Amino acid sequence: MTTQELLNALRWRYATKIFDPAKKIPDDIWQTLKQALVLTPTSYGLQPYKFLVIESLAKRAELLPHSWGQKQVVDASHFIVFTVQTKVTQAHVDRLINHTSHVRQIPPDFLNSYRGMMLGDLVSGPRSKIAHEWAAHQAYIALGNLMTCAAVLGVDACPMEGFVPAEYDRVLGLNGSGYASVVCCALGYRSANDKYAGLAKVRYETSDLMSVV
Repeated sequence: MTTQELLNALRWRYATKIFDPAKKIPDDIWQTLKQALVLTPTSYGLQPYKFLVIESLAKRAELLPHSWGQKQVVDASHFIVFTVQTKVTQAHVDRLINHTSHVRQIPPDFLNSYRGMMLGDLVSGPRSKIAHEWAAHQAYIALGNLMTCAAVLGVDACPMEGFVPAEYDRVLGLNGSGYASVVCCALGYRSANDKYAGLAKVRYETSDLMSVV
């Protein structure tokens, strides 16, 4: 991919308002987008989230009234709810340490300093009180990564904060699970009737948003 092709994909991308419900994402592209989510970087590498892919049309219909009536929920090819841990515990840290030990073939004790850093920050440190907010930031990194990869692959996307998290948590059975919904993303292909697709993208000049210090 050239630099111009990347910029063209980002200029083509927009928050799709109307999806064509008849057009589905091919499986090979969907598998790639799933892996893009998994490969997203996170602070400490803790990956404090789970991505719920809502395949059930009945479940999507149940979520629609709690989504400000946005039809993307039911019309998109794929609909993802990003959920994050409500707190970070020692068990979460130890799971990562053990998994890292296994993947990199090193003794867990070699990671004691790293383990202590995470425990002292997110489990017992000041940020333990805002661990849910910290986890939500990680989910937004994943969301941005997903939307960029989707654009490169010619897949439309719409990030969605317009929903009632408490109702989503109820419908999706998240209460008491240690996870809570924070943001969603609809994916698929734009409808020919979406009047927003052809509108000029409105952005400030680079010089207005970026400076060198």
